[in-house]
Amino acid sequence: MEKMIHINCDLGEGGKFDEALMPLISACNIACGGHAGNLETMHRTVRLAMEHNVEMGAHPSYPDKQNFGRDHMEMSAEDLKLSIEGQILSLKQIAESEGGKLTHIKLHGALYNDAAKDENIARIIVECLEELEEDFRLYVPVNSKISELAMGKFNLFFEGFADRNYKENYDLVSRSEKDALITQKEKVFEHVFSMYNDKKIRALSGVKIEAKADTFCVHSDTPSSVEIIDFLHKKFAEKGIGVTNT
Repeated sequence: MEKMIHINCDLGEGGKFDEALMPLISACNIACGGHAGNLETMHRTVRLAMEHNVEMGAHPSYPDKQNFGRDHMEMSAEDLKLSIEGQILSLKQIAESEGGKLTHIKLHGALYNDAAKDENIARIIVECLEELEEDFRLYVPVNSKISELAMGKFNLFFEGFADRNYKENYDLVSRSEKDALITQKEKVFEHVFSMYNDKKIRALSGVKIEAKADTFCVHSDTPSSVEIIDFLHKKFAEKGIGVTNT
């Protein structure tokens, strides 16, 4: 297979399916203490990723385990930088102690969404990552503030969400709304294939919006996530497309 697709998944968050998901994905985004995760889970997830030759990235968030990092937090720029830096460096040290290496950064939850829309938050994140002086790939939403500010400074990977519906303005449909998640494997495939092949997202309204995605996320806490990704493997293979882990 010459054509490849890149699939990522947020892991190390206390979910039940990490071991089943890891062999099916290209990259994992490992919770590093902000919204979930601790030293034990980080070590375990790093070892699991290395066993299956899966790219490892840090998945920092607002420091808010109570709300799983899904609510905006008011923080000073300095406090936010210190938190993000601490989360990333903690996982980096653990990965290196296990003989591995972090390849990328993907923000989590409310911080991901805020950096997409809020120029100030996006700038704080970019400055924080610049100060780390690491050659990390940065996963960013399509048509986002953070992608604009990070362009030319980092190797950007534009991300499409396989199991989430979009609005016409590129925002994800809120998890508080009934149509936020796409859980039927056939619909997930149609959604991803449109982004992969046609470079278009079909918004919940039916309108198609331009979108070039380099990687596609399936959330580990989405119902039947293992079945969904296994189905994606089979359907893409039928079209001569493999799932990369390089």
